[in-house]
Amino acid sequence: MTDETDSRHDRIRHHPTVGPGNSLADWTRARDPLRVAIAYVAVWLIRISPSLRLKRWLLRRLGATVGPGVSWGLEATPDVFWPELITVEREAIVGYDATILCHEFLQDEYRTGEVVIGERAMIGAGAIVLPGVEIGANARVAANSLVTRDVPPGTTVAGVPAEPVGSSAADDASAETAADADSGADDSETGDDETDSGDVGLGSADGTDG
Repeated sequence: MTDETDSRHDRIRHHPTVGPGNSLADWTRARDPLRVAIAYVAVWLIRISPSLRLKRWLLRRLGATVGPGVSWGLEATPDVFWPELITVEREAIVGYDATILCHEFLQDEYRTGEVVIGERAMIGAGAIVLPGVEIGANARVAANSLVTRDVPPGTTVAGVPAEPVGSSAADDASAETAADADSGADDSETGDDETDSGDVGLGSADGTDG
C-alpha cells in the first residue's frame, strides 16, 4: 500500500487484443465461457443471499481471498470475470450495491488488476472500486463514490472520483456505510471462519474462478 495517487496504474496488467473488433467483443479469448457462466451463477447468489457465511464461502470458491468476519452486503457485486483478483481482509465491510471491478475492456486491449480492501475498511452503498486499487486498513469510502486511486489507511474518501474528506464528513460517512452494510441476522461472526480459513484462494483450482 502506497500513497501514490497514480499507483493503481502501475499495478494494472495490459493485454493487447487483435482484430478489428473491440476487446469486449472478443472476451471469450480472455476467459473460458463456461467458467464465466459458473461464476455468474455464484455472483448472483452472492448478491441475493442474506447469509454472510454463504457469501464468504462462495467468494472463496471463486478464488477471492476473504478474511474472517468480512461482511458482504446485499446486491454487492464482485468482478465476474476475474474474481480471484479480489482480496478482502478481516472484518471489512462491502456495502449494499457496491461493485468491485478487476478488469476494464477497452478498444484495443483489456486490463486487469488486483483490488485489495484492507482490514476493517468500509465500502459504502453503491460505491465502485476500479482495478488495481488498494484500500487501506480502517479506510472508509462514502456511498456512491468512484474509487480511482489508492485510499491510505484510516482515510475517508467521497465523490466522483473519490477524494479525501474532512473529519466531520468522515464520521458521517462511517455511520452511513455501516448502516448500509446489510450485516445478515443469521450469522454470528465469533469464530465462524476459524474452520474454513483454509479454503481461501482454493477456487482457482476447482474450475469455478470465472
